[in-house]
Amino acid sequence: MTVTESASAAIDDATLDDYASRGMRQRTGFGDTPCVLVIDFQYGMTDPGCPLGSANQDAPIEVTKGILAAAREAGVPVIYTRVAYREDLADGGLFVEKCPALGALTLGSRWVEIDERVAMQDGDYLLTKRHSSSFIGTELQQVLQRRGIDTIINVGCSTSGCVRQTAVDAQAYGFRSVVVADAVGDRSPEQHRANLIDLDGKYADVVTSAEAIAAIASVSAGAYR
Repeated sequence: MTVTESASAAIDDATLDDYASRGMRQRTGFGDTPCVLVIDFQYGMTDPGCPLGSANQDAPIEVTKGILAAAREAGVPVIYTRVAYREDLADGGLFVEKCPALGALTLGSRWVEIDERVAMQDGDYLLTKRHSSSFIGTELQQVLQRRGIDTIINVGCSTSGCVRQTAVDAQAYGFRSVVVADAVGDRSPEQHRANLIDLDGKYADVVTSAEAIAAIASVSAGAYR
């Protein structure tokens, strides 16, 4: 660990300790029926050939592969999200106006396809969203309620954007919200770190992939509706 990394870790620890001392950062834990939510690991976000893409997603993708293997072994549902728009961007709204690079994510293009390294399998669910939150304007809440899911294990990108907003909204909608620190990524390492700290303090349990895999492996057979 470099001097800079050591200093950053000390600041991170101090911030989390301060949160805890103020009556924040309690654990909500894993429930009985989790799902894995793979947020926007689509080529438009993972391939640097797209203006939105970043090689910073390579490491979390590798970690996510292990989480997906554990989920499928345990029969835990896997849900994917992608950002995609009509070719005329009529459904883009202010998000596309604020971030014009999103205009590359049109239906039918390679940029909206799920990265083959974390490819979908039979039985997985794919939903299309147009905003940062996986809940806004989608059927996600209904899909979760239909299966009796009580916990969302968030992986994907980006930590400061779609992962953060989804994790915050998950809590607001009454789901236990978990973010896997080493299975989410961001274009900015600084924003990645800062948002994990803030999420852990207020909105979600930030855990390691080992903790997530252990919780997934403990799910009882036949737990879902």
